[in-house]
Amino acid sequence: MKLYAKFIIAYVIFGFLSFFLIATLTSSLTLKQLEEEKADNLYREAIFVASTYAKNYYTEALSLEELQTQLKAVDTYVSAPVWIIDTDGTILLNSREKVNLENPKVLTDFDPTFTGNQYYCISNFYDCYQEEVLSVISPITLNLKTRGYVLIHYPVSAISQERDRLLNVSYITLIGIFLLSLLILAAFTFLVSKPLKRITFAANQYAAGNLKYELPVTTDDEMGRLSATLNYMSTELSKMEEYQKKFVSNISHDFRSPLTSIKGYVEAILDGTIPPEMQEKYLNIVLFETERLNKLTSGLLTLNDFDRRGTLLDITDFDINSIIKKTAATFEGTCTSKRISIELIFSAKVLYVSADMGKIQQVLYNLIDNAIKFSNPDSVIYVETTEKHEKVFVSVKDAGIGIPKESLKKIWERFYKTDLSRGKDKKGTGLGLSITKEIIQAHKENINVISTEGVGTEFIFSLPRSKNIKSSDIE
Repeated sequence: MKLYAKFIIAYVIFGFLSFFLIATLTSSLTLKQLEEEKADNLYREAIFVASTYAKNYYTEALSLEELQTQLKAVDTYVSAPVWIIDTDGTILLNSREKVNLENPKVLTDFDPTFTGNQYYCISNFYDCYQEEVLSVISPITLNLKTRGYVLIHYPVSAISQERDRLLNVSYITLIGIFLLSLLILAAFTFLVSKPLKRITFAANQYAAGNLKYELPVTTDDEMGRLSATLNYMSTELSKMEEYQKKFVSNISHDFRSPLTSIKGYVEAILDGTIPPEMQEKYLNIVLFETERLNKLTSGLLTLNDFDRRGTLLDITDFDINSIIKKTAATFEGTCTSKRISIELIFSAKVLYVSADMGKIQQVLYNLIDNAIKFSNPDSVIYVETTEKHEKVFVSVKDAGIGIPKESLKKIWERFYKTDLSRGKDKKGTGLGLSITKEIIQAHKENINVISTEGVGTEFIFSLPRSKNIKSSDIE
């Protein structure tokens, strides 16, 4: 069942139940209110008749015929029969029929307190009526003695009719309001369900792989924001899909090339194509390609670990200058062979930071390694530390081939290599800068690059300065 139909059916059911409950309660309460009002009016008339007409009859100031005439007038006024009965229950007068005084009707077991603690009661009054009537009674007193009673009987059915007449107008009004609100709800539900249908269609398109489908955003409400969010999601998923395709293509290429070389050289050695005296040379090539595969695999595992669990950091306070010295020393042999020197410039003798020492050493290794790879012979690489506010900035600057402007934003992508770097970096995997950025971002810090093609490149990253150990504390 559609959501639109569910809303309408639920509202109709709720409307009928509410109407039934309201009608039941109002009918009962209105009937009770009308009964009390009618009883109050009739009781006042009964008191009036008892204190005037009936009393005059017992003082012989009024004849029986004249009293009958007066009772008929009261009957006409209140639309109810008026009785006068004796204390023993004998009906003496009835405004609607002539009483045979020689053989009058006597109410058996008549009790003048039949109304209880109220001034009226509802019954068929000693089986005198076939339907229920509302009866009131007032005593006729003369010289402090009760001589008889005035009774007025009003049919309850007439009160019910009056109630129905009053409530029918209210019921018709309620039904009109309900139908109008139903139409408004139907229109509103249709307006709400229409964008939901579009959103559902878009979700099905995305599930089917059509990530280029774009939802129209026509409003600035929750539906509009949801549509905009889905459009953003599809864009990001499309980028992710493109990235995955590129990732698979790059990794396939980077694995296929060394594997092809290894397979070719091993087959050539086994079938004797390569003579024994040349085998050591080609086995060294196989070893070189194997090391490159191992490095590539290690880089992939590191990045996968970052993606799956995030970068787990072991934060300690350490001297960043000392780590830079140790890392730079590992490149002494490479620098000597390429006639490259590394110059260290420190703003203080010691400079403590709060970070993961092992991970930061890996960042320094990657940046210095890249600087050496792309530097020209007889050049200098500068590694510099500076302090600003509560941050320590580390800069690695070379005078190498530089990075083309259009490639600056892409260097952080996995497996990305610029065209200029492919000839220089045979052993590179294209993962070093990706790992470097993951590590720095895990520290909630930033890394930036400044590069000019043909002039050189400078990488600058920040680290939080140690709050526990200050440079001034160290002699």
